Amino acid sequence: MANPKRRHSKARTKKRRAHDALPKVGLSVCPNCHEKKLPHRVCPHCGQYKGREIVTPPEI
Repeated sequence: MANPKRRHSKARTKKRRAHDALPKVGLSVCPNCHEKKLPHRVCPHCGQYKGREIVTPPEI
């Protein structure tokens, strides 16, 4: 097996890892309560999806 002759510098390693960051999550706005939520999912704040109440909203 081949072994590296010298170790990679910190700058070279960080340049390679610069593209490994996770992308930001795309959020949409709930048309009922105007809170941010994940798209195509029930709103965790009001419990509605596409204008219908799917789950009862949590009591805060």
